[in-house]
Amino acid sequence: MSRRRLTGVVAAVCACATAAAAAADTPPKPAIAWKPIPFSARRKAETAAYAKWHYGIRTWRLREPKVIVEHVTASPTFGSAFATFAADVPDAELHELPGTCAHFVIDTDGTIYQLVRLDVMCRHTVGLNWTAIGIEHVGTSDVDVLSNPRQMGASLALTAWLMGVYRIRLGDVIGHHESLTSRFHHERDPAWRCQTHADWKKEDMDVYRAQLEALVKRLGIPVGKPVERIVPRC
Repeated sequence: MSRRRLTGVVAAVCACATAAAAAADTPPKPAIAWKPIPFSARRKAETAAYAKWHYGIRTWRLREPKVIVEHVTASPTFGSAFATFAADVPDAELHELPGTCAHFVIDTDGTIYQLVRLDVMCRHTVGLNWTAIGIEHVGTSDVDVLSNPRQMGASLALTAWLMGVYRIRLGDVIGHHESLTSRFHHERDPAWRCQTHADWKKEDMDVYRAQLEALVKRLGIPVGKPVERIVPRC
């Protein structure tokens, strides 16, 4: 066998081995219902302008996400959450475009809806949108979600799958309220630098992460090295 052919065979074997290893680290994809919100060229332009102002990068693309942020919709139905995210209007709190959105919304019956492609930046967490996937849970509190087995099961399965696909560490799966402590938090606007929300406080996320850790270990997904929390200066 010629050296060139041998090199090609070795490369093919290595590629197959790499693909097999990656597949072994990725759990089965859960059932996901595709229900996209409108994401027009105007909204993409608004997102790019937002990213330029807040992160110093002019793009509407989400590339190699490093964080998963868990949220609660603070609304009783999927329909109300969908309507909020579909409306590309300034939000009531920070009054800025683009409108808020999340990549996924998990209904109370455990149905997972995907609203936005995973290569598109969504505005769901100040300081982290440039590198974070957003998952919303229909409900009014963390306890609503933690006490709902179907919703929790779907949430853990989705988050574990995303961890496997993007090699996201367990410590980088955070609650919205933990945003300021993320090592990836970056906000250029001083007025927004200390902004966060009350959903998914650390004590509730500790419960969530314990269940997630048990699941990913059972599935053979690496949890990654421990993550150092940042002490916010707020």
